[in-house]
Amino acid sequence: MMTTDPIADFLTRIRNAQQAGHRIVEIPSSKEKRALTKILYDSGYILKYKFDEEATISGIIKIALKYDKVTRVPVIRELKRVSRPGLRQYSKADDLPRVINGLGIAIISTSKGIMTDKQARDEHVGGEVLCYIS
Repeated sequence: MMTTDPIADFLTRIRNAQQAGHRIVEIPSSKEKRALTKILYDSGYILKYKFDEEATISGIIKIALKYDKVTRVPVIRELKRVSRPGLRQYSKADDLPRVINGLGIAIISTSKGIMTDKQARDEHVGGEVLCYIS
């Protein structure tokens, strides 16, 4: 199945799996989604991930979701798609968005690859604001 907005699909699958209380979510793989998954892991929003290349032609990403040990509340409170196929949102290096005053992350697609808003500020590059995660 081909979706018109694979990143929105990626975020929605994670959001739905969390609301249903699942431990693992499987998402069709792509280069972009792999980069997003690595950023989620490096920022501490997910427990672990695995790229399963043999499953299908494009492969599958298996993501172990992270919940609070005591309250069982998902670590990811909000996943918000910013730039979408119908309305792209770009930001210069000086105007990169801050999510919850630096507590959340914005994921930016830059000429140097997909990275967080903090990395983009450090590299002094702007780009397309893909999504906010908090």
